[in-house]
Amino acid sequence: MRLKVLVYMLIITSLGLASAQTRGGTLVIGTIGTPNTLNPAIQSGTVTGVPGTQLFATPLRFDENWQPHPYLAESWDVAEDGLSVTLHLVKNAIFHDGEPITSEDVVCSVNTVKENHPFKTMFGPVVEVETPDEHTAVIRLEHPHRAILLAMSSALLPIIPSHIYCDGTPIRENPANNAPIGSGPFKFVEFTPGESITLERFDGYFIENEPYLDKIIIKTYRDTNALILSMQRGEVDMIPFMANPRDIDRLAKERNIEVTNKGYEGIGPIQWLAFNTQHEYLSDKRVRQAIAYAVDRDFIVNALQAGFSQPAYGPIVPSSPYFNDAIPHYDVDLEKANALLDEAGYPKGADGTRFTISVDFLPGPDGQLLADYLKSQLPEIGIEVEIRASADFPTWANRISNYDFALTTDVVFNWGDPVIGVHRTFLSNNIKPGVIWSNTQQYSNERVDEILAQAAVANSDEERKALYDEFQMIVADELPIYWINLLPYHTAYNVRVQNVPVNIWGTMSPMDEIYIEGN
Repeated sequence: MRLKVLVYMLIITSLGLASAQTRGGTLVIGTIGTPNTLNPAIQSGTVTGVPGTQLFATPLRFDENWQPHPYLAESWDVAEDGLSVTLHLVKNAIFHDGEPITSEDVVCSVNTVKENHPFKTMFGPVVEVETPDEHTAVIRLEHPHRAILLAMSSALLPIIPSHIYCDGTPIRENPANNAPIGSGPFKFVEFTPGESITLERFDGYFIENEPYLDKIIIKTYRDTNALILSMQRGEVDMIPFMANPRDIDRLAKERNIEVTNKGYEGIGPIQWLAFNTQHEYLSDKRVRQAIAYAVDRDFIVNALQAGFSQPAYGPIVPSSPYFNDAIPHYDVDLEKANALLDEAGYPKGADGTRFTISVDFLPGPDGQLLADYLKSQLPEIGIEVEIRASADFPTWANRISNYDFALTTDVVFNWGDPVIGVHRTFLSNNIKPGVIWSNTQQYSNERVDEILAQAAVANSDEERKALYDEFQMIVADELPIYWINLLPYHTAYNVRVQNVPVNIWGTMSPMDEIYIEGN
């Protein structure tokens, strides 16, 4: 018997709140960092995901309880054998250029994400997408894919118009990437890299009477202090993905500002130190292990993060049922670190230095703070550090994705299920020059490839747990990455801003429900 999921269109607001919701106004969102593309079909990350989920609708939405709801798909069927998902599209949806959304657009979207997105495993099992009629798309799978519904929500599967993005132009060269045409609640107006993104209400949006806002402006700030001051002065209405404890505490004390940590449950953000495993020094796992033993994770969590964050010991977040609590922690041990470096053939010179290495950091205060800490700490084991800053996110992403680095700080998401957010970092076939947040460490292990392939098709949680346990122990030994802490993401917003998204994807969700009180 087939599992039938039939739900009518999501009712966005209750009747009791309808009278309080006002139409109009502009929401100003402040961010650090600028996207190198506005097309989430080919790029991951918050700076793409926040505007991308306003521009593009997805088949499904997820609530705060991890339950799927209709969006572009008014209903869906999952075959009992897990080998197909049938999407029944809404019949009144159009793109921003007025063209109707059809099942051919689902074909274009799935294929584009499968071939170009850094999350290679997300749609890896898809064999084909059939289109029996204009409003039905059947996604055929090679094997059961337990994360398939999750992969069709938020910024993970934007439905892009086939007549724009699948017209034969190489997708990364398509000019529509930075002047997008989607079907989300807001349409594109202007993108000035490093400055702002302007979106305006799409009056042809398929959910009646929404969105409420007239415009969304996403302003880019290079300096966190300037961003926080703009929020305090009322020039910015919302700051998503805040992670600096001092900034969180500073804004929480403001009378007209609310701060919440709700809405990031699906993200699973881990701050880590990534090693280029093909680097002259870092190709030896003993050097990587020595650096891990020199880094004081407790100091970072309790002092640098002021106790707001939690330690991270491996590639899977501790809240996941697949986390292995036996994974080695690499608690600080300078004696062991020095012994490993001696064993690796890098003795200290007369000045106490073994070698000098560069450290890049993900643009933003948290990455720079960690890089500064490494510069002060690694000389304790004879490693001198040169910090290399990037002017902006695209500069950093270009360097890291093309392996022009030794060490870098980074923040990478679990994305709700290991097959979506974890596999991409460790699969050898995901070493893709020019693609950030794939396997930029150039790590390759045949057994890890086998384990992750088996975990992707496993039918039981018990089988997946055993496989992921083995995987975590291998990568904890070979250490292509040293995991440090879970970032304490928060959203700050003006008290006049109502219905801020608190589902599992938070502000990487459509903001069609947001309204400004008293506008």
